[in-house]
Amino acid sequence: MPELPDVTVYVERIQALFGGQRLERIRLASPFVLRSATPPLSEAFGRTLEGVSRIGKRIVLELSGEHFLVVHLMIAGRLRRRDLGAPVPKKVGLLAFDFQSGSLLFTEASSKKRASLHLVSGRAALAEFDRGGSEPLTASYDEFVAAITRENRTLKRALTDPRLLSGIGNAYSDEILFAARLSPVKRSQQLSPAELERVYAATRAILELWTERTRSEVGEGFPEQVTAFREGMAVHGRYKQPCPVCGTAVQRIRHADNEINYCPRCQTEGKVLADRSLSRLLKSDWPRSIEELEERLEQRVAVQPAANAPPAKKRARDGSKL
Repeated sequence: MPELPDVTVYVERIQALFGGQRLERIRLASPFVLRSATPPLSEAFGRTLEGVSRIGKRIVLELSGEHFLVVHLMIAGRLRRRDLGAPVPKKVGLLAFDFQSGSLLFTEASSKKRASLHLVSGRAALAEFDRGGSEPLTASYDEFVAAITRENRTLKRALTDPRLLSGIGNAYSDEILFAARLSPVKRSQQLSPAELERVYAATRAILELWTERTRSEVGEGFPEQVTAFREGMAVHGRYKQPCPVCGTAVQRIRHADNEINYCPRCQTEGKVLADRSLSRLLKSDWPRSIEELEERLEQRVAVQPAANAPPAKKRARDGSKL
């Protein structure tokens, strides 16, 4: 799912490319993407794009007359800048925003159809999309601490809860916790003052780093390669690959569409966190530490036949080779 750095660059480039232009029309290819009925979508036609902003992971296109188009990309939704009137892709296309100088295509590479578009009128209606989370890059230290310790959640859940912090999802929370050298399952209300300072500093550093890196990659163009798995990430999407700090294999916990990636040596004091499904299946066979995990991997390699070893020759019943 596009998160704060990706959505920020989307917002900046839409503003730069289409700001001040008239939205001529919206070509709706998939009726499922439109989640509002009042006002009708046709009321957006002919209005000027006066601004582009972000609410959490949502992109808001502010049109003249206090009309707002609220785009939620969800996991597989993406925006594509194309020439004016470019066709909406048949399989993944949802709609096209046709501005005066070009078209902005809204696609979703998933059959689950979670991406959405709302058209609302008035700022009071727009405010309903705000989940209330603090903005991590503008919140003071005290505001940040108050947000993540409001409930006694695991750090992974605290960072990704939009009611606590705005715009952080699965990918960057992994990177933040790695940078802070903290376990993703540690409870937020159990953090020491030093640990709170680390997670605050890491949150700002990681989000600023990837926002600036994405800006540099896009330049004067438009984000076309938005993905949750970025080259240069320390742990996210790097399951079984070596930790860039200590070389230990990155571990993973998976649940539904979410996952936690972490280094057991840098973040959990050598402990391998229990995967909800696998640990129940393996029970006593589930490794409790990184040393135990590495030992089992070594044993597995030792008992595997050499890859280039010739196959054993078959023998006849009398013992002679065939």
